[in-house]
Amino acid sequence: MTSTLMTFFRRLGSTLGLWAIIVASVFIGSDIGYFAIIFFMAMLALYEYYHMVKAQGAPVFTLTAMLCAAVYMLSSFFLFRSGGSDYSLDLELGVLVFFLFVIFARQMFRAAATREPLEAIAYTVFGLLYIPWLFNFVTKIIYLMPRTETGETTGQYYVIFLVVVTKFSDMGAYVFGSLFGRHPFAPHISPKKTWEGFFGALFSSLLGGLWLYVAMAPHFGALRLGDVIVLSIALGGAAVVGDLAESIIKRSAHAKDSSQILPGIGGTLDLIDSLLFTGPILYFYLRLVVGANS
Repeated sequence: MTSTLMTFFRRLGSTLGLWAIIVASVFIGSDIGYFAIIFFMAMLALYEYYHMVKAQGAPVFTLTAMLCAAVYMLSSFFLFRSGGSDYSLDLELGVLVFFLFVIFARQMFRAAATREPLEAIAYTVFGLLYIPWLFNFVTKIIYLMPRTETGETTGQYYVIFLVVVTKFSDMGAYVFGSLFGRHPFAPHISPKKTWEGFFGALFSSLLGGLWLYVAMAPHFGALRLGDVIVLSIALGGAAVVGDLAESIIKRSAHAKDSSQILPGIGGTLDLIDSLLFTGPILYFYLRLVVGANS
C-alpha cells in the first residue's frame, strides 16, 4: 500500500470517527452535548494556533485569549438557547470591543520592546477572530432555524449538512489531487494543491450535498433542490479557501500541522479549518436568502 493511500485511510478514519461523535450527539438531541463538542474543538484549535505562533518566538497572550474565547462562546450559546437571537448583532459588536479591551488591558501589565506590544496584540486578536469567532457560527446555525412545536431545535440537521458537504470537499480535493493533480493551484501557499483537486472538491461537495438532501429530506424543509446545489458548490469552494488559509498560517509558522493528535490529519485546527469559512456562508445564506429567523 502506497504512502499516499495510507495517509488517505488514516485521514478518513480520523475524520469519520470524530464527526461521527458530533452526528451522534445531534441525533441524541442534546443541544448542550453538541455545543460542548463545538466548544472543546474550538478551544483546542485555538490553543494549537497560539502554540504554533509561540514556537516561532512571537509574543501572544494565550491564557487571556483562551478565557476571552470561553466567555464569548458560552455567552453566545446561552443567549441563542434562551431565544435571544434578536440581540445577536449587539453580541457580535460587543464581543469585538471586549476582545480589544481585554487584550490591550493585558498588554498594559507587560513590559516589552518597541514592536512587541503591537505584535502580541495582533497575533492574539487574530487568533480570537479566526477560530472561536468564526467557528461559533456553527452554534448560531443550530438556533437560527425555527424550533418544533415541542421546543426542540432543528438547526442541528443543517450543521450535519454543513459538515458533510465540507468534509466531502476536503476528501475530494485530496483524492482528485492525488490521483489526477497536474496543474498547481496555489504553489506559493501549498505546492500540493492543484486545479484538479479544486474541481474535485466542488464535484465531491455537490455529490455529498445531494446525497444527504435525498437521504434526510424531511429535516431540510427550508431548502429546495436549487438551494442545495448552490450551497454545495459555494461551501465546497469556501472549504478550499479555508484549507489554504490555514496553510498560510502554518507556512508562516514553519509548521507542517497544528499538532499531531489526529492520525493522517494533524491537529484539531487541521480538522476544522474548512468549517471556519463554510459555517458563516451557510449561516448568512439561511438568514438572508432562505429567510430563516428563529
